[in-house]
Amino acid sequence: MSLITPAQMTQFEEQGYLLVKGLLDPQRDLDPIIDEYATVLDRLAHQLYDKGEIVSTYDDLSFGERLIAIYNDSNKVHSQYFDFSLPQKDVQPDTPFWAGPAVFNALRNQRLLDAVECFIGPEIYSNPVQHVRIKPPEARTPVNPETGYVQLGKTPWHQDNGVVLPTADDTNMLTVWFPLTEATVENGCLEVLPRSHRKKLMHHCPRVWGLELPEKVYDRKEAVPVPMQRGDVLFLTRWTVHSSLSNHSDEIRWSFDLRYHPIGQATGREAFPGFVARSRANPDSELHDAAAWEQLWRQARDHLGATENNPFNRWSAEHPVCA
Repeated sequence: MSLITPAQMTQFEEQGYLLVKGLLDPQRDLDPIIDEYATVLDRLAHQLYDKGEIVSTYDDLSFGERLIAIYNDSNKVHSQYFDFSLPQKDVQPDTPFWAGPAVFNALRNQRLLDAVECFIGPEIYSNPVQHVRIKPPEARTPVNPETGYVQLGKTPWHQDNGVVLPTADDTNMLTVWFPLTEATVENGCLEVLPRSHRKKLMHHCPRVWGLELPEKVYDRKEAVPVPMQRGDVLFLTRWTVHSSLSNHSDEIRWSFDLRYHPIGQATGREAFPGFVARSRANPDSELHDAAAWEQLWRQARDHLGATENNPFNRWSAEHPVCA
């Protein structure tokens, strides 16, 4: 039996998004990720403490409170330290990232892939445009002194097709977003613009806070917030306009932001490594080794760290729509 019903697929095609409640098991599928990241945070705490950048390792705090305390004590958001992708530019030989086995298992979660198969077919490639988002409360987040904005705040309005290179414009890329902690309107859940995918790719404007669709090209009044529980999964087309709300709560908002597309289509970030997550036609091509996946990222970092690498950005701020 298909995990996605015909009625749900019709909604996805008409609205540009689909929320599937309870697709994942919080304890079986999500808790191992949380446990793994606790060790990553502990390692960061001790590294910063040993370098004298924080006054305590904050061992007695919960994960969220410990992360907030470390960010404020060091006056820096260390989001790259937790991410399982490299930054879009200026990759260095020592740029941190985390590509642990629990993260790899999440990318290859069989129930998740069963759902993905309903959208793009049985030959599934894990696209390297993928991120963990651990967003602290904005009131408790360090401010960038150069811009005056918090170092990690709400995500501006964009389309996921807009953050890859034109090589992937014809790629049937599916966004898969799910929270590891409850995502609410207060703590910064996603919001989407229904039917916005019908306009296909629009011009994005480079801003100090990231790429953004200018408000003149869409009607923000139609935005729909999408609060989610642990285990819920949100599917978006590559053209669906979406953003996240600000985190006005007192706790972190934590999520995974993944991409999949049919094998053989371009990733839009060819310098980063993807892998075959599922192939009914050639099962031997699937990657099952978490250590091998991590090594692919290390090799990509070594290569980019030794060369001049440019941002994955096609857009110009001089375009009339950005004025």
